[in-house]
Amino acid sequence: MPINSTSKSGPWDAKLQQFHGGQDWVGMDNFVEDFSVTTNAFGMPPSAEQAAIQAISQAHHYPPADQEPARTSLARFLWPTSYQSEQTRLILGNGASELIDLVIRMAPAGTWKPGPFRTQYKEYERSARNNNFDMLDADSQAKANVACLVNPCNPTGDYLELPELKQWISSNVLPGGFVLVDESMQPWHSREFRQHSLLSQHEYIRSLYEEQGISVFIMHSWTKLWCCTGLRLGSVVCPTEQHMRAIKKNQVPWSVNIVALAFLNAVVADDEYLQKTWQMTPLWRQQSIEQLSARFPGWEFFGREFLSWIWVDTKSDAVAQSAVDLARAAGVPVRSGLPGYNFPTFIRIAVREPAQFAILLDAWKSL
Repeated sequence: MPINSTSKSGPWDAKLQQFHGGQDWVGMDNFVEDFSVTTNAFGMPPSAEQAAIQAISQAHHYPPADQEPARTSLARFLWPTSYQSEQTRLILGNGASELIDLVIRMAPAGTWKPGPFRTQYKEYERSARNNNFDMLDADSQAKANVACLVNPCNPTGDYLELPELKQWISSNVLPGGFVLVDESMQPWHSREFRQHSLLSQHEYIRSLYEEQGISVFIMHSWTKLWCCTGLRLGSVVCPTEQHMRAIKKNQVPWSVNIVALAFLNAVVADDEYLQKTWQMTPLWRQQSIEQLSARFPGWEFFGREFLSWIWVDTKSDAVAQSAVDLARAAGVPVRSGLPGYNFPTFIRIAVREPAQFAILLDAWKSL
């Protein structure tokens, strides 16, 4: 089975479902802030939240079957100057999870391989196992029919720049294969995120498909950047319009509800929210690491400076579990590295504003 059973799976069925963070708040009467999820520290953008609230008044209607105008608005966000020619390759989904499963179902049968990192977001593996792929290890020298790379990698924080990413694809994907590159956390990079993203590599993706039959899919979960995990919003940029239409054929109608579409249509225009995200996230992240290092000099911290979380090796199974338990008791849950990832000495901590982080740090005073 793809799922690692644990007595601390919470609401997850450990025999059937893949463990995710972000569930502790449901059963807590002392909840303060969720450090277990990698969402934006600034919370849900107010402008988009109001658009979603207003959309409730239209909930007696079906959502637009063509996902408009939200789909075009997202295309304009992704490709400000060329969205009209690129948007035919874009489709929205009920979170990235729906689209991950749809793409893997239509992928060529055979072998599946994860990215080169020690671990990564597990939803790709879950879908591949459910669709009976033969699983290769990350360090396997064999090329695969389907490869899935999370970049930046959640939870490890590793990140491949475009030349490294292209080299990895060349070395790990068979001709005629599929490669899914998850760039959900990549927009945190900077104001110039697009030029560091596969979104900018139109010619490369086209030639890879035409010359080798390799199909590149760029996956996004938008629920982290815009802190809307309860709404379920994802997208995939396909290598061709034909690939997009193949997904649409298998996608259930209206999978993105009218509230989520209204939220997305509004949020892509909120440039002020992104500007403060790019400015403050690296600063708060570094401040958090400095304070943790001073308190726990034996801990080791991983991840690129722009990311919305810190991957922490406490060097001890017991210390990591105590950190998880104490944080939860204080109303500020963190993500254990044990369930799903099988890294029992690790914890994942979201970047949050200093006042909230101080509560978490105080919860660990007895560690």
